[in-house]
Amino acid sequence: MNFQVTVLKILVSYPGGFAVMDDIKRDMAILATSGRDWADRTKRLAARVPELDIFSQGLVDRESGGWKITDKGRSALDFMEARTSVDQAIETTQSEMVNAPVPPLPPLAERAKRRRERCEPRREGRERVRATAC
Repeated sequence: MNFQVTVLKILVSYPGGFAVMDDIKRDMAILATSGRDWADRTKRLAARVPELDIFSQGLVDRESGGWKITDKGRSALDFMEARTSVDQAIETTQSEMVNAPVPPLPPLAERAKRRRERCEPRREGRERVRATAC
């Protein structure tokens, strides 16, 4: 998980972009334990701005007991989240794969018949082995 991207995402979700440290820590803990999806997403976003430093670049200000995202921070986050044509193409391909129609299963009787046909040669082979073993 990328800490700095996560801070930007947390702050932008609060009214006025300001959150006290306790809220930031709580939200950070929730997101840190939410699974691989969040970690992968923040890594992808951070890769678009490799030299990200939210404090020295003026993206986040420290204010009385908390942090506040600046207009520059909102712009940086918008830039990171902007979809490129490659991202859109990948998402379109993935959604097409997910939404592709699934052929219906054959009726139960037909599936049972196929299973018998597959198992019959094995059953006959086992019976031959037993007959020749004695």
